[in-house]
Amino acid sequence: MSTRESKSPPFSSLARKASVVAGATLVSRIMGFIRDLIIAFTLGAGPMADAFFVAFRIPNLLRRLFAEGSLTMAFVPVFTKIKKESGAQSAFALARSVQIWLLLILGGITLLALFFAAPLTMLVAPGFREDPEIFETTVTLVRICFPYIIFISSVALCMGILNSMNHFMAPALAPALMNITLILSALGAYYSGMSVALALSFGVLASGLIQWLFQYPFLKKSGFGWRGNFSLFDPGVKRIGKLMLPTVFGAAVYQLNILAGTILASFLASGSIAYLYYADRLVQFPLGVFAVAIGTAALPSLSSLAGDRDMQGFKGTLNSSLSLTLFIALPSTAGLIGLSYPLIDVIFGRGAFGDDAVQATSLALVGFAVGLPAFSCVRPLLSAFYALEDTVTPVKIAVISLVLNIALGILLMQHLQHLGLALAASLSSWVNVLLLGLALGRKTGPWLTAGTNLVKMTLASCALLFMLKFVSVTSWMAMALIPVWAVIYFALAWMLKIPDAQILINSLKHKSGQE
Repeated sequence: MSTRESKSPPFSSLARKASVVAGATLVSRIMGFIRDLIIAFTLGAGPMADAFFVAFRIPNLLRRLFAEGSLTMAFVPVFTKIKKESGAQSAFALARSVQIWLLLILGGITLLALFFAAPLTMLVAPGFREDPEIFETTVTLVRICFPYIIFISSVALCMGILNSMNHFMAPALAPALMNITLILSALGAYYSGMSVALALSFGVLASGLIQWLFQYPFLKKSGFGWRGNFSLFDPGVKRIGKLMLPTVFGAAVYQLNILAGTILASFLASGSIAYLYYADRLVQFPLGVFAVAIGTAALPSLSSLAGDRDMQGFKGTLNSSLSLTLFIALPSTAGLIGLSYPLIDVIFGRGAFGDDAVQATSLALVGFAVGLPAFSCVRPLLSAFYALEDTVTPVKIAVISLVLNIALGILLMQHLQHLGLALAASLSSWVNVLLLGLALGRKTGPWLTAGTNLVKMTLASCALLFMLKFVSVTSWMAMALIPVWAVIYFALAWMLKIPDAQILINSLKHKSGQE
């Protein structure tokens, strides 16, 4: 019996769940692009932009560490197990208990951050000390942005509850509300003559509250309410805490790599942090829309299969997740590399964002794009480890990857400036994925069965990149031709008989009611 015929959730079912997350996330990412376009237009890539991005980076990193990267992935397996063994009400009591702990812990961290904002800023952007005015501005923005972590971590808890109950739409749509809030903040400040960086910082804080309030009607519809039984010392809380402690480092290695890049970039020319930020935002589009969506959809299934000790189904679901992830990530890599300049030019190249910024950001995009397949595979692999309740192994590997990223960053930035930092993040993530795969094999035995398909996807993506490099058109025409390149890739996949292409098409037909 093949992995896709085991009693694991069918691959088409996984694809449909992932398509719900991807569809909602696509809306959020499009709004994110508009947000970044507006920020680039109103703020540019100068010192004030660097100040805002550093201030926003700190709570955003903690969001990845304590919320999406750690809390959600530790919470879902425990919540799923309790719901299956003791019923929904016991699982809901666990969720309320976790929320109280979040308020206590993150409230305390926020108070410390407000008091020690200056040392915190110096830690994240030590190079800013050379410009006292920018340093003080950044400290002020950090104090405004930081409480966002309280609200967004609660949003992540809501996401874990809803995902465990097979509701994926509302959590995936929540970031769109943040993007809308930041767009309105930037435009309002720009046309009223106020400080755009200051308005954006207040917008970050407001967006956290808005996203949390947005989740409540969907939680209520699922039968959950914040009023009810709870226990601060619930055994499930203790289990989540034990799982979270190591995942704070392991589940967010990519974000920690980006933070290391921010610290190192603060020593480079003005604008370097902004170049890396804008390039990372473009890489985050396929990563967030598809890779994270697939990992999010797969985690509850992997947790359930691990709980049932169905290792054949477990491996089948993991292979399906990775295959579907790379089916999108590999051609996305080709597209980002082949269209790096046109993408940056069309999306950001206006207003305060001049041609020099376009050139510099397009180089950073190439550096990050090299690592996109690795960035994409991390989430499914981590989901597999967390479903098996092994959070220690990813931490050990994350430490190796982080140290390698810093070492490579210091080495490469000497000659390649900010491009070297982007390449360092990519190379260290490839090492991270390789070590995760090897470690998983030691736990489960041979598990990778999609190797042939991966070779075919790589060949199709290389062919796509080759064609992109030989087409010389204007930036706007290059953007207009993106749907054509997507069709060409699907045609190549069909000719190479890659099953993911047919399954995705069938899934879309099912969603549109054509089956």
